[in-house]
Amino acid sequence: MRGRRSQHSEADMRLVIFDIDGTLVPSPSSEARFARYLWQIRALGPRQLLAFAWFTLRYLPRFGKHVMQKNKAYLSGHDYGYIVDTARRFVADVLVPTLHAPAVERLKAHQAAGDTVVLLSGTPQFLADALGEALGVEFCVGAACSTESGRFTSAPPRRHPYGPTKIDAAETLASQARLPLAEAVAFGDSINDAYLFRVVGEAVAVAPDRKLSAEAAGAGWEVLDRHAKA
Repeated sequence: MRGRRSQHSEADMRLVIFDIDGTLVPSPSSEARFARYLWQIRALGPRQLLAFAWFTLRYLPRFGKHVMQKNKAYLSGHDYGYIVDTARRFVADVLVPTLHAPAVERLKAHQAAGDTVVLLSGTPQFLADALGEALGVEFCVGAACSTESGRFTSAPPRRHPYGPTKIDAAETLASQARLPLAEAVAFGDSINDAYLFRVVGEAVAVAPDRKLSAEAAGAGWEVLDRHAKA
């Protein structure tokens, strides 16, 4: 993993972890926006819609309330390269203009300071990569959607960083960066990000939901309002 080294010494550098949905990207989520974009360009048809519905019915007993976050079946049958290219256009043309400016400014400030900035999200990897490319973030971890022979399938994702599983991904990132997770900074918006917040050195709740707002008040975590001046 490469990181910028402009102002800090090696001892001062920190790992800085940014969530995407609700943190950098205001609601609705990047994935929901992308699915809508695919519909608008007529890249979603009966095959994808039926696969999406079948996934929900089949995996509801297994995933419960998280079944929709796990459901990537709307991609089924599409060529991997086509989706990657489409995601890059979508992020540049649709997503970037909507980004939460105060959070982006904080991200840019950490980059300028020489910290190792990463994106860690449950959004598909191709969306995380495209957003990382747009923001100059070199390392991104998202959901690894299932593929076979270069095409997406309707199977559950092979990796899905969400809630407590983000800790495992963050530990791997910290190990690769050779930076202690206990001194890292994490930005998130949801109570699901509180798992990660509890194991880093500094937590920033970005326009937090009600439960995270209450926990942030009790823990003394910084709160960055969506309309705050950068």
